[in-house]
Amino acid sequence: MSINVLRTADGWWAVLPQALDSAPAGETSIARAVPVDTKAVTTAELIADRAAVQAATLSGEPGTPVADLVALSPLTTPCRVVAQMVNYRSHARDSGFTGDIPPAFFRKASGSVSGPGDAVIRPPHVKFLDYEIELGLVMGAPLPIGTRVAEPDLPSYVAGLVITNDVSARDVQLTKTQFYESKSYPTFTPTGPYLTLLEPEDFAHLLDLRLKLSVNGELRQDRTLADMIVRPAQALTLLARFQTLDPGDLLLTGTPGGTALKAPPKPVEKIGALLPPAVKWKAFFKSQAKNPHYLHAGDVITATIATPDGRIDLGEQRTPVKDAQ
Repeated sequence: MSINVLRTADGWWAVLPQALDSAPAGETSIARAVPVDTKAVTTAELIADRAAVQAATLSGEPGTPVADLVALSPLTTPCRVVAQMVNYRSHARDSGFTGDIPPAFFRKASGSVSGPGDAVIRPPHVKFLDYEIELGLVMGAPLPIGTRVAEPDLPSYVAGLVITNDVSARDVQLTKTQFYESKSYPTFTPTGPYLTLLEPEDFAHLLDLRLKLSVNGELRQDRTLADMIVRPAQALTLLARFQTLDPGDLLLTGTPGGTALKAPPKPVEKIGALLPPAVKWKAFFKSQAKNPHYLHAGDVITATIATPDGRIDLGEQRTPVKDAQ
């Protein structure tokens, strides 16, 4: 079974299996965690000391309520952060794509990684701030150039999973065709709360994982990995054509439909293609200004990823949105 790990300012914590936490009938069990006896500082070092994580879960200690711990991102930085573009069929439809979609990747600055409860800070010049829940794959072994990864090989390369939110400044992304800048501002990759370390048998359940994201309690995104176009093993193979990865590096695997940004209707898109770029974008963002789904200060984003049976549960990420001061 998978093991959930938390990182706090005091170190690493292993979350006890819920079965070990007895609760009175009719009451919800309280998740508890115990300290991991490890010298690991980075995520890569923690992954290499998995025996210490396992020992913590078997220590017999009653543990501390997880709710009493202030979780940091379980992904330590600096590291490589790579993301897949348009990798869910539902997102492709929302984005106006038809036919085959070639696999594409982009990089994010690891300085964008923030904790699961940290505020997402909207820069002053960004008016159209969007959300994208994504499953993050955390590498547990090097992925050299030329590596071919088959489905049975995934446990040899991927150590665990995290919830990520690929926060995006759409006005920067679209007008500059600039993914790196639009997705790399500080706090634009909330990560965690858990690093979910997987056992080999857990990988057979990946397609059952359901991604859900809500804003102020309103469900915006809700799909399973079965909606993916390029699945993890193939994605790693394609990425390894030109990019190495190391333990502790992160691959964001795309977002399902339901983001604030939607492609305009085809007739409008055809007319826009005839306009000068400045005129086209002015008209597009004028229409987008009427869209209430973009993020604003005071909003709260809630994200979860889990299988229906709870075999794999990456916890709940809850991030407020604030304007830069």
